[in-house]
Amino acid sequence: MGFTDVRTTNLAVVLSHLRTSGPSSRAAIAASTGLNKATVSSLTSDLIDQRLLRETGTSGNRIGRPGTSLALDGSAYAAIGIQVAADSMTALAIDFAGDQIIRWHRALGAHRAGEIITLAQRAATRVRQQGRSVLGLTVAVPGLVDENGVVRISPTLGWSDLDLRTLVAGSLRQPGLVVTVANQATTAALTNKDPNSIYVSGTAGIEAGVIAHGRPLHGARGFTGQIGRFTLGPAGAPTLHDLAGIEPLVRRALTGFDPESLTDLAPAVEQVAVQARAGDAATLAALRDTGRHLGQGLAMLANLTDPSVIVLGDHYASLAGWLIPAVEAELAAQVLAPSGIRVVASDLGLHAAALGGALSHLDRVDNGSLPKAV
Repeated sequence: MGFTDVRTTNLAVVLSHLRTSGPSSRAAIAASTGLNKATVSSLTSDLIDQRLLRETGTSGNRIGRPGTSLALDGSAYAAIGIQVAADSMTALAIDFAGDQIIRWHRALGAHRAGEIITLAQRAATRVRQQGRSVLGLTVAVPGLVDENGVVRISPTLGWSDLDLRTLVAGSLRQPGLVVTVANQATTAALTNKDPNSIYVSGTAGIEAGVIAHGRPLHGARGFTGQIGRFTLGPAGAPTLHDLAGIEPLVRRALTGFDPESLTDLAPAVEQVAVQARAGDAATLAALRDTGRHLGQGLAMLANLTDPSVIVLGDHYASLAGWLIPAVEAELAAQVLAPSGIRVVASDLGLHAAALGGALSHLDRVDNGSLPKAV
């Protein structure tokens, strides 16, 4: 490993420490990372010059003369994530310190790709108007997305073989800007702090994002996580989506439910929760059945991936109080080593994938891929 590689690695160590531990003095960084004080002083000086760190005042948490505290600097850079659902889009931007600076929710009409491009352009423009450079932009979509950002198939959006990454990147007209397109469940999973976790999404069928040893599991082509296709029984039996999907649950729980569009299920999911809180027997039975079948599918995935935590996202999170007991019971019965697997609800609502997309670009910088100085 050459000098440049070592320095890049050490810069990443410092950034990761501050990302995890919060503001720290140079002495505290040296003590925690094992780097010597002279190295830390040189590294932090470079990071301040690049406007990735800032001095915040003195730190009194040490014996002797107080040290100057350092923190991540959010004033110069930001990252953008765009989450695409069947009939809506969410754009979210966070600065380098991790603070949210934009969150927009927009309807998605018939001209889907064009509307996504317009939203990406507006978000990038707003970030720049605030005096920040864009570190990168990720579009998260339901369906199969390959490593080049081509949406191979998305039944929800009606797409096949759409090179969305090239379309979005070309529209932004910023050479060198990192633009990615990824599956929405895998992107949402990046919000999980546990290095071995599963994020379950129910907004478009059932998709799961798997994090293993701190990295998203993509597979050979990027097509992981389509657990809604699991068949729980012999050939011809219902799929996991048929038995545990949000749309089938709503149809079972709400008598006569037949809206003009099933693309935005949030109001219907809230009505299911209202009926469950009121103790409606049919609704509670539908939730128990959904949780049981979801647990069966997740047990298969847990036996393969050995997660520490399973996060129920988006619509599942809204119903987690009724789903989790049944999911946990199936995990206990079917996972060979179920102890140590927690099942929790996401608190990020319907924008987890947008946040995960933005975080992926902060991660990239924290791992040593520093931006050019502003």
